[in-house]
Amino acid sequence: MPVVSTTATATGLCAFIDASPSPFHVCHTVSRELEASGFRALREADPWAAGEPGRYYVIRGGSLVAWSTEGSPRGAGFRVVGAHTDSPNLRVKQHPDLLSAGWQLVGLEPYGGAWLNSWLDRDLGISGRLTLRDPDGGLREQLVRIDEPILRVPQLAIHLSEERRGVTLDPQRHVNGVWGVGTERGSFVAHVAEQAGVVPADVLGWELMTHDLAPSTLVGRDRDLVSAPRLDNQATCYAGLAAFLAALAEPGAALPVLALFDHEEVGSQSERGAQSDLLPAVLERIVLAAGGGRAEYLAALAGSLVASGDMAHATHPNYPDRHEPAHRIAVNGGPVLKVNQNLRYATDAVGTGAFALACAEAGVPLQRYVHRADLPCGSTIGPITAARTGISTVDVGAPQLAMHSAREFMGAADVPAYAAALAAFLTPAA
Repeated sequence: MPVVSTTATATGLCAFIDASPSPFHVCHTVSRELEASGFRALREADPWAAGEPGRYYVIRGGSLVAWSTEGSPRGAGFRVVGAHTDSPNLRVKQHPDLLSAGWQLVGLEPYGGAWLNSWLDRDLGISGRLTLRDPDGGLREQLVRIDEPILRVPQLAIHLSEERRGVTLDPQRHVNGVWGVGTERGSFVAHVAEQAGVVPADVLGWELMTHDLAPSTLVGRDRDLVSAPRLDNQATCYAGLAAFLAALAEPGAALPVLALFDHEEVGSQSERGAQSDLLPAVLERIVLAAGGGRAEYLAALAGSLVASGDMAHATHPNYPDRHEPAHRIAVNGGPVLKVNQNLRYATDAVGTGAFALACAEAGVPLQRYVHRADLPCGSTIGPITAARTGISTVDVGAPQLAMHSAREFMGAADVPAYAAALAAFLTPAA
């Protein structure tokens, strides 16, 4: 099989992340790239009529599934690259307007496993979506983004700390954001609405979250490292998109699919998470639109494979003892295969072989990760996707440091290597 090249670069990843402060913005950024490559959006509520092969995508909230039926043999199985669009952060409460000691505060709540101390003393913007009342009595959605330092969560001074070695943060009391001074409550949601150019009284619902305003950048002596927010898991969204578009140029024996899910960081159990019907429903409708039925759909699943992409732990130079000693992982050392005997990752021997072959065909090295047996291992969409669809799944990633911090760290060379491996995975010879 010819090597499938991609346009993925570390600077491209930085631009992707800076354009995508929320899961909804990730889907918007990806959809623009897809449409520039000839993809057409479909609505799940509409019939998907059978017709000529084409390029399509659907968006459900902060999740997106894209596929192409061009060049794939009739009855082919699927090759799916999966990722997630959400990242740990601080999110706005439903009654956010607070007062304390002469300060105007915005009530914030941690989302996912946010490393709370990393969110202190940062200039924070706001992004997400609003649900609005339409003049006709219906509802509409609007993305919102405020790239101004509207919030800050201040650290306690060291002189006031009991031990002078840092403080233990209470997620209820200690992570509210300061946005003004005064003894009267401001209206935070009204301010967001005005910034979005809508009437505050028309706002009926919102999903709003903070984001670090410092831009993503290349760092290090040789500028060979990436410092950015949300690498977990927008680095996979970016690499997966680049791989998916590259795979269209040289179709393989399977039908390529890109699946980006919201809510992984909180368990995936939602209408648009990996535990939802989103991926199975889309895959079945692809088969139905091609003239197949239930039997053909089940046969296609049996011939399919998923690469569940989520970032991996590089060996930390200041904490090497926290890693499995026989499985060191290096940044700029190539993609990572993740294995856990207790199925926190879904990888088995079949998936291992498929991804190892893809790395070899892409000409990139493969690293193999195992978590320390005496530490609890995190999980991802891999086991959920495997159980939900019955498709053999392999969990992979790119190595990084500072996972779940407001600011994360990875190798620049790992970006194109990761994308190249995923592109080869999407285009099997047989």
